[in-house]
Amino acid sequence: MSITDLSQATVQHTSNGLRINPESFVKKLPTLSYQQGRLAIEEVSTQQLVQQYGTPLYVYSKKAVLEAYQAYSDSFAEIDHQICYAVKANSNLAVLKVLAEAGAGFDLVSSGELARVLAAGADPSKIVFSGVGKTVAEMKAALQAGIGCFNVESLSELDTLNAVAAELQVKAPISIRVNPDVDAKTHPYISTGLKDNKFGISHDVAINAYKHADSLEHLNIVGIDCHIGSQLTEIDPFVAALDKVCELIESLKQEGIELEHVDLGGGLGVIYIDEQVAEVSEFANALLPKLKQLGLKVFFEPGRSIVANAGVLLTKVEVLKPTEHKNFAIVDAAMNDLIRPALYQAEMAVIPMSSDPKVGTEEQSWDIVGAVCETGDFLAKKRLLSLAVGDILAITGAGAYGFVMSSNYNSRPRPAEVMVSGDKHQVVRKRETIEQLFETESFFELD
Repeated sequence: MSITDLSQATVQHTSNGLRINPESFVKKLPTLSYQQGRLAIEEVSTQQLVQQYGTPLYVYSKKAVLEAYQAYSDSFAEIDHQICYAVKANSNLAVLKVLAEAGAGFDLVSSGELARVLAAGADPSKIVFSGVGKTVAEMKAALQAGIGCFNVESLSELDTLNAVAAELQVKAPISIRVNPDVDAKTHPYISTGLKDNKFGISHDVAINAYKHADSLEHLNIVGIDCHIGSQLTEIDPFVAALDKVCELIESLKQEGIELEHVDLGGGLGVIYIDEQVAEVSEFANALLPKLKQLGLKVFFEPGRSIVANAGVLLTKVEVLKPTEHKNFAIVDAAMNDLIRPALYQAEMAVIPMSSDPKVGTEEQSWDIVGAVCETGDFLAKKRLLSLAVGDILAITGAGAYGFVMSSNYNSRPRPAEVMVSGDKHQVVRKRETIEQLFETESFFELD
């Protein structure tokens, strides 16, 4: 590639670090743009948001959330389907309400998430309850709410759920999560469909598990579930998993067990920097022929691909600390605000709020780090940027597994969250105060 080609490239991996052309890069993402030299989300300038709400700050685009949801629903319009948003990706009430009003169902893994989606106006019949460790209290709450289905992950869970349903004198609608031993080709921490993962029931014993469920009086078998992982950029693993599920469905018919739906788990991955990710329409086209033959209702549980690129984390450069070995840009966000880079070694794009660097600054390789007392506290490494103290940076792809995984480590208050729609914006979660960090604590006074 020539020097001219490199200067026009969106993303360049060089020996000195990663360079991103911000104006070109944002064209790949929904609702982001540079307007008069300032980064905007929909029609709202990030400069205005920072001035009004401060930093660190999570900002979500309502339009981007809806467009991502609609892409799934439209792509599978030829068959009976239900898109159940995976609440764990971003559980802010505003996000949940936007999706509930669009007709989405919800995939959840705790009673806390159940309470959230109900508060946001979810239709209980469109809720699926997943997770390997449901408690008796959670089962009761879900049954009393009238949810659509439990995705059961173990034989003992079948027995416990049957007992809970008997106590409430109801039948619990269930599907069994089958582990198909398919390699999702993703990070090992978010791969969920291999035989050494904790999730689901082995493909080899699934038939016996269904026969056991069929023998339990207070269970109603309605489906089969399969979820092989998160941040999948290829379609082939989905096809391989579907083939295994189809074999099981046919075997279940031979046993006299008829199903109403098949749940294929999460959706596609997303572009964080320069990943090659299939379009949702391509994903649908690869699966639709087999799904039409099955003739069952189809569930999907996308989370990341609905909200990741609908959100950014805005953070301010507090200190520039060049050293002999590397340069550190210390920002006011940290691993407690966004843990993905430290936890998964995730690479997320970092772009400046201003498309024009300040006079007197020159491009250097920077590690973007926080103030938390851990060497593992980093948000990005070796990024080629022209920085000055006070600059605002946007970490893109932060709408999923961002705030929802944040903590108060080092007694740091969590950021505010804001939602944008057109030229309007509103706080959808207030910034925590230091006083709130210990308002539920008390001194020991029994001596």
